[in-house]
Amino acid sequence: MEKRNLIENFCEFVKDGSCSFTAVAKISEILKSKGFKKLEETDKWQLETGNYFVTRNDATIIAFTIPKDYFSSFMICTTHCDSPSLCLKPQGEHEKNNYKKFNVMPYGGLLNYGWLDRPLSLAGRIVIKNNEQELTNKIIDLKEAIAVVPSVAVHQNDKANSNLDLNAQDDLQPIISLKTNQSLMDYIKDFYQINGEIMDYDLYFYNIEEPQLIGLEKDLLVSPRIDNLTSVYSALQGFLESNNKAINVFVAFNNEEIGSLTKEGAESSFLLDILKRIATSLELDLAKTLAHTFVVSSDNTHAIHPNHEEYMDDTGNLDINKGLAIVKEVNSTTDGYFSTLFKMICNQTKALYQDATIKNDISSGSTLSTLSLRHVSVKSIDIGIPQLAMHSSFECCGTEDIYYLYLAIKQFYQTYIKIDKEKTKLIFS
Repeated sequence: MEKRNLIENFCEFVKDGSCSFTAVAKISEILKSKGFKKLEETDKWQLETGNYFVTRNDATIIAFTIPKDYFSSFMICTTHCDSPSLCLKPQGEHEKNNYKKFNVMPYGGLLNYGWLDRPLSLAGRIVIKNNEQELTNKIIDLKEAIAVVPSVAVHQNDKANSNLDLNAQDDLQPIISLKTNQSLMDYIKDFYQINGEIMDYDLYFYNIEEPQLIGLEKDLLVSPRIDNLTSVYSALQGFLESNNKAINVFVAFNNEEIGSLTKEGAESSFLLDILKRIATSLELDLAKTLAHTFVVSSDNTHAIHPNHEEYMDDTGNLDINKGLAIVKEVNSTTDGYFSTLFKMICNQTKALYQDATIKNDISSGSTLSTLSLRHVSVKSIDIGIPQLAMHSSFECCGTEDIYYLYLAIKQFYQTYIKIDKEKTKLIFS
């Protein structure tokens, strides 16, 4: 895919991927349009040559392809589809001083001030009781601004420009209306013409502003959810456009932003469960197959900040639009062996890359692969793209880097890595 089309399609994807539930729904739609068959964890699988996907809890998705003559190896790319947001508390609607508000809790490590004065919409999942014995889940996205978290004017807060210390309970509560008799749940029921009762929900306020290309040469992208939908879309597109003799696997996990320790997060057994079921159905030796398996974990990292050189490392800093990041930290899974292989893969497709490290006195988060590898111990590497304003409701990155990431992951999926005792050979499709 050409870079222009990739960026345009990504911008449309961001609009639909307003939270993990809607992102997985959109990915499922794309996969079905490409002929992928949906599997259910509750069914018995009898796999053959073809394309498949499975979801868990409506918020994590794993897709895989089984070629006609497959090698006993998995080529896996893991990403995460959740983003920092404002999660609605149960029964959180209340009124005060003529405002109808909704009590929320921060989901993930928000950059708090980046959520002020933004138009917010609502997306996620509701649970509907149709009668005494029947419940249904429904994925929703209002796709219209219904809330805002107003900042305090500088006239009222003389520390607003010197010491803005926002309290997540006091300062991040959105207003959804002036006083009205209609509740938010009633609004949702009317919006979707729901006849049953909304019993509970997993709903999130998100920034509804659209992605925009900026800069004199339009080489920068400002957008919600750059972390980590850039990885999700680049990996998905590379997965769909590739072919290989290995079994290719695409994963978009939920809950990375809150530590991944959920039934559908990277630290769950979901990925291993699916790999086991594939191996069992195809009568593969799982241990031998995993020994020939490679995992690319794609999540974003930090670019050099234009106004804060004090956060730069002495080496290993990332420039925007100079290539994807190969992240090597003490808590990452990247080692010299797979890093060398991946650089060869990048060179094959002319995808620029940069080695990334951080200052020793700045902490970095855990990666998807370090968590997944507790269950699936295979060769792994951590990559991503450099970005600015991570965890704000509106982030910034380079368009070239998104394209390099897509090219590299596509080539990864099209490469068979042959391990022969002490030698490793790359066979490019």
